[in-house]
Amino acid sequence: MTVIIAITTTLAILSLAVIFGTDMSIAVVQRAVYAEIDDRTLVQIVGRGHFYGDRRFPPIGIGGTVLTVATVVLASVWASPVAGILSGVALALLIVWLLLFALIAKPINTTLTAAALADEVPTNARALQNRWESIIVLRATLLAVDIALLCATLFF
Repeated sequence: MTVIIAITTTLAILSLAVIFGTDMSIAVVQRAVYAEIDDRTLVQIVGRGHFYGDRRFPPIGIGGTVLTVATVVLASVWASPVAGILSGVALALLIVWLLLFALIAKPINTTLTAAALADEVPTNARALQNRWESIIVLRATLLAVDIALLCATLFF
């Protein structure tokens, strides 16, 4: 059974790492770029990025979430209590990330996507982007800790 736990954990880590890498790229590089461009260009780049991201990332994120849940269940039943706790905390952090995304980022994604596709610039475009970016370091940190906890699960 430890092989099955290792498989679910590794696949969860790989799935979440894709999203973590994206969040880190935005936190470290793209935020600075967005700050230097005009609002129309911002809306076009960010809105169209969300257009594709919101369609292509869900299978990866859902897969990572399901695999994290599977790891929690399997680790709790077949591994040590420490593995169950580590993976359980990882799942809790992932749920916080999902809430931040659903409550703050996703509505902004939808607004900026619609504006980009309609070739419009909302009067609050920069404020929307600033609000979206206000949680990106937290989101990246949550996923970093989540992935580290899942990695630690493999040792118990």
